[in-house]
Amino acid sequence: MGLKITIITATWNSAATLEDTLRSVKEQSYADIEHIIIDGASTDDTLKIADRFPHIAKICSEKDNGIYDAMNKGIALATGDIIGILNSDDVLADNRVIERIAARFEDAGIDAVYGDLVFVDRNDLSRIKRVWKAGSYRYGQLYRGWMPPHPTVYVRRGCYERFGLFNIDYKVAADYDMLIRLLLINRIALAYIPAVLIRMRTGGVSTGSFSRRFSINKEDRLVWENNKISPRWYTLYCKPLYKVKQFLFPALQWRWLSYRRRNRG
Repeated sequence: MGLKITIITATWNSAATLEDTLRSVKEQSYADIEHIIIDGASTDDTLKIADRFPHIAKICSEKDNGIYDAMNKGIALATGDIIGILNSDDVLADNRVIERIAARFEDAGIDAVYGDLVFVDRNDLSRIKRVWKAGSYRYGQLYRGWMPPHPTVYVRRGCYERFGLFNIDYKVAADYDMLIRLLLINRIALAYIPAVLIRMRTGGVSTGSFSRRFSINKEDRLVWENNKISPRWYTLYCKPLYKVKQFLFPALQWRWLSYRRRNRG
């Protein structure tokens, strides 16, 4: 019997981009997907758009305490073996993404997987602006500023049950806190899928400005302190520097990733 994959999408006045997101899930080759929409009481056409997609298993619309609260609500409702988060302005990169993720989880020793991500033009999803090639994970890399692209991370539901949900006290760094807890403190088994799994629009909440980068850095420091572990003196300086290579020759990087995907099937 195959694995059920739960995808959680948090929305709030997301009408401008949501249809692309939902279609990317609807068109997946993998059959056993539970798609949950957690809406923060939108006042635009978000819910009307969601209603047009019968593949959606559950829609919950009510006031919440931010995106991480919405993610936690989705995890609480999830019945899948594996849980992933798909932002309402992101799309799955192609129709075999969930198939690849499910295949990797056939190894019972794997607790979570992740892959590569490309940043795309807000109005043209085929136009690549940045490439985030994550590479393979080795324990301790978070000390050197490494991060997997969080939108590509899929986790066994049991990990959330054992190690906790997103900490909603953080406004921008709850995903970083989650990864610190899962990878450094609890040392779950993480596997890399060498393929682009997500296309993320630039200019959204997740791609941010300088002021948001300052807020992230401030909260990143709190993450280490609150988890009672100490980063290296260079850890929080290396974290933003890791992203520099995303801007280098994105067209060439994308061609290489596409070539590799075609030859791996």
